[in-house]
Amino acid sequence: MVIQLCPGINAPDLSDACVRTSLGAIVPAALVLALCLFSIPRIPAFARPLASAIKFPFRSFLTLREAEALDSQGEKTDDLVIDNTVPLWRTVLLSFVALVEALVWSAAGAYTIIMNKAYIWPGIAQLLIAATWIYASCKPVFWPKPTIHFDLFSLFVLHFVFGIILFGGTLYEYEIFGVPLPQLPFLGLISNLIAILVLLTVVGNMPFELPSNRIKKEDIYVKYSPEDYATMWEWITFSWVYPLITRGSNMTMSEDDVWKLSPTQQSRPVFIKFSTIIRSSLLRRLWAANSQDLILDFFLTYVSVIFAYASPFLLKRILDAIEESSAEDRFQAYIYAFLAFLCTMLKAEADVQHLWFGRRAATRMRVELMAAIYDKALKRQDYSGIIDKDKAKEAADKKAGIKPVENATSDDPKAGADVGKIVNLMAVDANRIAMMVSGAYFIYGAPFEIIIATTFLYNLLGISAFAGFVVLLAGWPLNSFVTKRSVRIHKGVSASRDKRMAVLNELIGAVKFIKFFAWEDRWIQRAMDARGVEMNWMVKARINSVMFSLIWTSAPILVSLISFFTFVYQGNQLTVSVAFTSIALFSMIRQPLNVIPAWIVQILQTGVALKRIEKYLEEDEVDDQVSSIKRARAPYSDEEDDTLSIENGFFKWNEVPEQPEETSKGKGKSHSRASSSDETATAVDSESGSIRSSPEDHRFELKDISVRFPEGELSVITGPTASGKTALLMALLGEMTTISGKLTISKNTSKIDENGLMHSISYAAQSPWLRHQSIKDNILFGQPFDEERYNDVVECCALQPDLNILEDGDDTEIGSRGVSLSGGQKARVALARAVYARTKYVLLDDPLSAVDSHTARFLYDRLFRGPLMANRTVILVTHHVELVLPGTHYLVRILDGRIDAQGTVKDLRAQGVLDHIAQDSTAEAKEEESVAAFEVPVEAQEDSDEADTPVESKKKPRKLVKDEHREAGGVKWAIYNAYLKASSYWTWVMLGILIVCSQSLGVIEKLWVREWGQAYGDGTEPAPYIMASSVLTENEALMNGYMPYHDYQHYSNSYFHVNTTGFGPITLPDVHEHPLYYVGIYGLIGFATAAVGILSISIQYTGALKASRSIFRKLLTGVVRATMRWHDVTPAGRMLNRFGKDIETIDTNLASSLSAVNSSLATFAAAIVTVVIFFPIFLIPAVIIGFFYRLLALGYLKTGRDLRRMESNSRSPIFSEFGELLEGIVTVRAFSAEERFLDDLHDKIDVTTKMWYNFWMTNRWLLLNFDALGGLAVLATTLLALSGYCLSCAMTFTTSVYWACRFWTALELDLNSVERVDLVIKYSPELPPVLHNVSFTLNAKERIGLLGRTGSGKSTLAMSILRFVDPVSGRILIDGIDISTIGVHDLRSRLTFIPQDATLFSGTLRDNLDPFGEHEDSECLDVLYRVQMLSQSAYQSQHTSRAPSRASTPDDVASSVASTAVTDAESKTTVTLDTQVSAGGTNFSQGQRQLIAMARALLRRSSIIVLDEATSSIDFSTDAKIQATIREEFTDSLLLTVAHRLRTVIDYDRLIVLDAGVVAEFDTPLNLIQKEDGIFRTMCLKSGTFTELEAAAKAKAERDVAKASA
Repeated sequence: MVIQLCPGINAPDLSDACVRTSLGAIVPAALVLALCLFSIPRIPAFARPLASAIKFPFRSFLTLREAEALDSQGEKTDDLVIDNTVPLWRTVLLSFVALVEALVWSAAGAYTIIMNKAYIWPGIAQLLIAATWIYASCKPVFWPKPTIHFDLFSLFVLHFVFGIILFGGTLYEYEIFGVPLPQLPFLGLISNLIAILVLLTVVGNMPFELPSNRIKKEDIYVKYSPEDYATMWEWITFSWVYPLITRGSNMTMSEDDVWKLSPTQQSRPVFIKFSTIIRSSLLRRLWAANSQDLILDFFLTYVSVIFAYASPFLLKRILDAIEESSAEDRFQAYIYAFLAFLCTMLKAEADVQHLWFGRRAATRMRVELMAAIYDKALKRQDYSGIIDKDKAKEAADKKAGIKPVENATSDDPKAGADVGKIVNLMAVDANRIAMMVSGAYFIYGAPFEIIIATTFLYNLLGISAFAGFVVLLAGWPLNSFVTKRSVRIHKGVSASRDKRMAVLNELIGAVKFIKFFAWEDRWIQRAMDARGVEMNWMVKARINSVMFSLIWTSAPILVSLISFFTFVYQGNQLTVSVAFTSIALFSMIRQPLNVIPAWIVQILQTGVALKRIEKYLEEDEVDDQVSSIKRARAPYSDEEDDTLSIENGFFKWNEVPEQPEETSKGKGKSHSRASSSDETATAVDSESGSIRSSPEDHRFELKDISVRFPEGELSVITGPTASGKTALLMALLGEMTTISGKLTISKNTSKIDENGLMHSISYAAQSPWLRHQSIKDNILFGQPFDEERYNDVVECCALQPDLNILEDGDDTEIGSRGVSLSGGQKARVALARAVYARTKYVLLDDPLSAVDSHTARFLYDRLFRGPLMANRTVILVTHHVELVLPGTHYLVRILDGRIDAQGTVKDLRAQGVLDHIAQDSTAEAKEEESVAAFEVPVEAQEDSDEADTPVESKKKPRKLVKDEHREAGGVKWAIYNAYLKASSYWTWVMLGILIVCSQSLGVIEKLWVREWGQAYGDGTEPAPYIMASSVLTENEALMNGYMPYHDYQHYSNSYFHVNTTGFGPITLPDVHEHPLYYVGIYGLIGFATAAVGILSISIQYTGALKASRSIFRKLLTGVVRATMRWHDVTPAGRMLNRFGKDIETIDTNLASSLSAVNSSLATFAAAIVTVVIFFPIFLIPAVIIGFFYRLLALGYLKTGRDLRRMESNSRSPIFSEFGELLEGIVTVRAFSAEERFLDDLHDKIDVTTKMWYNFWMTNRWLLLNFDALGGLAVLATTLLALSGYCLSCAMTFTTSVYWACRFWTALELDLNSVERVDLVIKYSPELPPVLHNVSFTLNAKERIGLLGRTGSGKSTLAMSILRFVDPVSGRILIDGIDISTIGVHDLRSRLTFIPQDATLFSGTLRDNLDPFGEHEDSECLDVLYRVQMLSQSAYQSQHTSRAPSRASTPDDVASSVASTAVTDAESKTTVTLDTQVSAGGTNFSQGQRQLIAMARALLRRSSIIVLDEATSSIDFSTDAKIQATIREEFTDSLLLTVAHRLRTVIDYDRLIVLDAGVVAEFDTPLNLIQKEDGIFRTMCLKSGTFTELEAAAKAKAERDVAKASA
């Protein structure tokens, strides 16, 4: 009895029955043994650390159940119920069939051993098979589960494979060798295959997971992604995607038609899990979270490459077998044909699976990074007033005549990111990292492909194969230079893109103001300058790219030429088989060789993106007691001090830490966002020491602050403009940097006191931050709706009359930043939000300045002294001290960042300090209007959507901001044409010619190879060995324009076979004597092809840059010139998305997509011509194949196009909300609302990600089906024709169809960006009139006051003079000219309008005052002095220092630093013309911004000046001085002032009183104040200062009389 395996057989020869049986037994048995060993639960203690370290990267990052539990945090997670009932029939069927198999194989094994005792191995093999079936029988009985048994599925697949081998082997022996068929065993083999198929069908139809009780089964495939619940067969065929494609083919899909993401890829669970991972770097965190997917992607890529190379190997075997005519060879050819088809299918399956794992990793990384960036924004310090240091340094250098130096590190990632940069991190950098990961298989696969091809080459050419690779080594220094340069360039592109986005962000934010001053052209130029810098970097990138292409297209040609020369010089004969096989292998190496350098660059660029995000994530954060997110994640501590206080506090504005190279880390700080102003650290670097010695680095600070606000009382903070009132509130909110002292903030929303108030803060900022929502949602701000409280709040905040007039009431939608409300309405909505929240502490920053005196009195009586503020600690910043004093318990006065006086009102009165404070504020605050607030109708400004009459029945509120428009159907020809035109038609004509040249060269190359073969005269043909891998070059992996061009090799014919006649009468040299002649011509053709390639890529880049420039300018001009109404209804995020992602697509992808389409269509045309000429019979299957390809491609195109468009549109809300959040971060943190904003973001990310992810899933589905079709086509051709050139034709055809479809869809999707950018700006205002029958005439040099309740039409009237609103009927005449007949630019450039919310721009103070450099420095200093921005001493000191330094250019400014005063007290902060201003002017206080706007108007000296409540945020004493300045300065201008303070306009020439859009009164102040029952008289009577006002009016009248008589 001998147990010997297959005696006499050395290698595993499948033609031997013993080998077939042995493999069929050993492989499944080994699998079962491994499964049994791995199921042992306990690992020995010593091996556990090693085992867990090995297992760690392979574990699943987030299981479905874990994701569902994390997603339902806050709800009870216990209620996740899964029905784990296992159907009895399945268990019985699986177990019974396996048991029968076990019994039959046992019987067969026993019989074989008994019958052949001398050689028992075949019997033992059958018993081993029986043992595996016993395992299969026990598993479903003892370990039942309703989800798939992966072990059983694997086992059944193995049995099926070996069952086919056993069955096929028996047939083979019968057909070829005539071995008779043993009837019973043969029937047994057939039954075995049928039984295994039944088992595979049952197990393959078991799902991966079962839905929990939260998901209705009927909603899977509709609402919920079937991905988690798919069966194995659905997964293998990717048919779970098909319902989505059917849906997309039959209709234009909307958001709800696309199913949700799997919980394992949803933002909330993924981010929660990701944030628990702590590693030393961001890269390691990402690896820890995605290692399983990346490892599987890596492994399956190798599987795919092996199968890709198996196809040509088998193809060679087929052709070798065809040449032999024996029956055995013919049968083998059929076997190889089926194996080749199987390899194609397995390769397609490996591709689709590895791409799925790569895409899942990419999806998760994108989600992790986007959520991490947003989460960081909620926690990091607020840097909104930081000024750009580089800009400041640049300005100083320019002024000093120092030339800028090219600095390699100047574009390295820096801290202190602004809004534009943060949006870029989210839109571009996070996406780049995700795309890099999804395309990483290029890097895994390329070296492996090179190794395989090089091994084959070595077998053919010996050592000379490596001679060619010397070229690569020689070219390495050049290559590394280009690579390094590309990284430097990429940093430059990123940094310049950030700067361009920052300019656009500032432009879009302040577009209204730019229009007031007719500065559109200057801003378009400023944005184009920033774009110009970016374009210069892009040009460098393109040149670099061309250099790359040059190196890597010529390298493979040189490699092959040098190898052949070496081979011949060694005395070898270059025969046809050696030459052609080598050429085929060299051409295979060409693609991976091209991929490697491109991906080195790609990796390095992704490294830059990763560093940028990492740098941002490392920025300083606010304290735990400030951030509710950090507090929630920190361990709970009960030692909380229930108060709001500061002890010995010393605070300064947040600053960005300097780079460590300049100072020791963290010590050198840059600039402050000063509540007064600041001077930059670098703007004075080039100044002389004498000037520098002045206190330039005294930034604004709060010093020696000790204050504890009394609980449950009203405390008031007052002080002159820019003394630090807002700064004190910021310090209390924890938004300033604490240098020393102790800050106590009681913030714990879960803690409620006896009055039902949360121990937390609500806050109303001085510039109200409102969200783009309805008024009601803004007031509720996420708090539960309590109708009674809500109505009380609306009433007490004087909002009821406003809501009564609005058609949609409190459902009226307000645009971003509250554009559709007047200044006073915005302030009161923000106030209502602070009051509505049931918080113990209410911090209010000057809410009274934006409302008229009557409303201020109403707010004080009804709100501050009413029940809503009872028991709450209210801290109110105000100038209206007299008004609020009777109800004030505690008062703090600030001067220059120090507390000048504080104490209870009683104590201060006793000390006599109070009188001094009260005098400052004046009794002005007592002024009132005629009637109670709720009786006066209020207009809604022209920008809100209201109708003439309120509608009684509740109807759906009108949307102010319409949903983003989305195109339907195919991309219109007009869009193609727009791009072709922008990039110049000539570009595409030349490219077309070059593509024809390229195709012709391809044909010439094949003809020459043919000629070369015939020159040997032995009649041999080159065999088409190579099958182009149709997937490895996805165009999406060419994710930006810096990749070497779409190597034509990717989608051209790789089969060197054209059956044609030779070169006719031309006599060519003998191939045996002159083999190098043939090699040389072949090389020349190669170089010509490379030259055509380089030329076409250069032309393509030129066209692309041209298009980028012109499309950007067109978009920019369209947006800047759009009407104000369009800006009101279009969120900034939507515009930024266009300028960000869409412009980036046009910059980087579009031209390459278009030229790829052209090339693939040309290849397709060439393939059809080849088929028609050489193999016409193939036209029949070609038409059928083409039909199915078209069917698949159309389904994919329609669905993919919709998904891509929705993805683009769903990105906008993320950026809109992100920009909105960054502006209002202080308010959000004050209200402890961060968690809610984060939840909102998760939902928005999920919407955009589901579009993106499902688009890629449809792409994978197409890929699998295309590959399957291609494989079938080749199989059919092989079986029908079995000849080399037929195969060549079939493969060329299917490959070209595949690429034509792929690139066409990619192009349509990229053109989506042109579609979105090519927008037409239009709006149709269906708005009612705000002003009715208004008629009056104003005289030159008159001073006119415009009065009326908040919302009575004052601002509308002022705006109509600037033609923001054209009259529906009637006309406005200036100097007898109807203003609607002259250009808006001409009109606005000659008028000056100073709006309520003054806007400043980044740059120097001088740039803000005089952007066109039309005035001298001395004039600029003059106006600053006149508006009280400079004290007498500072003015004189700067004036003298500037006089001699006047240079020839108007905007060339010299710097000096001197003390300035904003009040009479000398302040230590500095203001010069070179003071840097941050975007939006946030490093100045609101009052200072209004002063600078006033100075700007003084400088312009227009004939007509309109002031819209332009001094509302300025303290009374400064206001009085400014009014005096206005009286003196604007004597030659017609002055129209919209005023809240009666004292401001009491000495004007005439007053217009508006009431509900009608001119109620129009006369001199004296006449109006004496008019019985007049509105103005009633206002004055109610004000409490009637006698003073009347005296002032009389004095004015007397002055006028005196002037007239003189």
